[in-house]
Amino acid sequence: MGFMTIDGRKVEFTDEKNVLSVIRHAGINLPTLCYHSEVSTFGACRLCTVEDDRGRTFASCSEEPRDGMVIYTNSGRIKKYRKLIVELLLAAHCRDCTTCVKSGECVLQNLAHRMNINMVRFQNTRELRPLDTSSPALIRDPNKCILCGDCVRACSEIQGLGVLGFAYRGTDAMVMPAFDKPISETNCVSCGQCRVFCPTGAISIKQHIDEVWDAISDPDTRVIAQIAPAVRVAVGDAFGLTKGHSVMGKLVAVLHRMGFDEVYDTAFAADLTIMEESKEFLERLGKGEHLPLFTSCCPAWVQFLCNEYPEFKDNLSTCRSPQGMFSAVTKEYYRGYEKNQGKKTFMVSIMPCTAKKAEILRPNNFTKGEQDTDAVITTTELIRMIQNSGIEFQTLVPEACDMPFGFGSGAGVIFGVTGGVTEAMLRRFADKHDKATMDTVAEAGARGDEGIKEFSVTYQGIPLNVCVASGLANARTVMENIKSGKKHYHIVEIMACRRGCIMGGGQPPKAGDRTKAARRDGLYQADNVTSIRKADENPLILSLYDGLLKGKTHELLHVDSY
Repeated sequence: MGFMTIDGRKVEFTDEKNVLSVIRHAGINLPTLCYHSEVSTFGACRLCTVEDDRGRTFASCSEEPRDGMVIYTNSGRIKKYRKLIVELLLAAHCRDCTTCVKSGECVLQNLAHRMNINMVRFQNTRELRPLDTSSPALIRDPNKCILCGDCVRACSEIQGLGVLGFAYRGTDAMVMPAFDKPISETNCVSCGQCRVFCPTGAISIKQHIDEVWDAISDPDTRVIAQIAPAVRVAVGDAFGLTKGHSVMGKLVAVLHRMGFDEVYDTAFAADLTIMEESKEFLERLGKGEHLPLFTSCCPAWVQFLCNEYPEFKDNLSTCRSPQGMFSAVTKEYYRGYEKNQGKKTFMVSIMPCTAKKAEILRPNNFTKGEQDTDAVITTTELIRMIQNSGIEFQTLVPEACDMPFGFGSGAGVIFGVTGGVTEAMLRRFADKHDKATMDTVAEAGARGDEGIKEFSVTYQGIPLNVCVASGLANARTVMENIKSGKKHYHIVEIMACRRGCIMGGGQPPKAGDRTKAARRDGLYQADNVTSIRKADENPLILSLYDGLLKGKTHELLHVDSY
């Protein structure tokens, strides 16, 4: 423990890794553009620069705290320095802020307001560069890049992909894929973490809002929405509601008001996934083939494995993701005239994930050669649609989902957090459904924010080794251990985004440690108050197997190949 003096006030510090953390813990929101606690310190933007009692200036993000330090965070000299930095960034920046998708939540824009910059003294002399729209999920606009390096470090350190990097030097420096290739020609998996870390509009989500509004406006189209579990604990942030609190009922209400004909919960299809995936696992275990079983719910992870470890494709579960299952089943349900009444069915998935936009375009997720999910909109896009509608979200009276696919178990709800798929499968294997049994399953080892979790459980006398990982850099570690023979597992669950879907590439990006924890806890709380907590006890699922799915289980719920 030590003490330092910050702006004349004595402040205690313990294990903070840098001066910036001490300053922020002291209640001073020092501005940064390139600093994130989950990636390495870069020290590029210099906005966190402070001054000591000897007149020395330094970036607080890269300075270790020392006992007795005297720091000034807002001296006249520092204020002028910070303002000049932001002015220079704006001078080399595209300024179509009113039409930028990031407007209102852009860190650079907020800093300009904070520092009272109402004009830019310098001319933008940078050459206008074309947009890269080749990705099905993301748009890269080099004209809005401020060279903070956030996307580079997120892609390299958290995801282990290294798709983006710096090119050229000095005033010609740029962030781009190698050889300035279109993003679609790289090993990008559309996870969207570069977009989450980007403080400006240089990397943004490819919008599909207009297609959804057009479908809603068509009287000959039945528009159906499915809402993924993680969405319900993030939307409320934008409307001043309690962080992490489930707003599923309000989401159903607002979508009905916006014109959606039917609104369903993707947790229903998560139950289907557990039914099929657990059955598949037991078949593989009995035969001793293609183990470990890799979960297939996360499309970015599936693409990563196909790109980087194609020799393990046969280990992937053949189950479609819950999104894919839901859309296929719903389209099949409305295939006959008796059900569709001559209307076209338009399936909209509301997802926390940008990679879902790519998943729906892959032919192995089509049924009878037809695309099942017509559009994916992310949580961020949904928030814009609600704002666009003018409906006061926070005042809405909650409504229930529609039938016949309107109910998912608690096991389906926790799919949105890392370890949720595994826990749901372990519940399926459990003979009982009482609270004590559910608590035992919860304590088995699947829960927690660690990047890699390993534990063992026993099923009918057979010890099963389980691994749960989130973040593709962690996935690479797991795969290298399996490939080298250092580790032997029976079940491996991997999600591309750290902490799972609650921190997906399509979620609202402003999420500190408390918000992340609140989203996780919000899903567990929603599970706790659900009457049915096991997929195999969902009566809607059981009736589906007795009816529509007879003879069509593989066709609607599985893929033939990767």
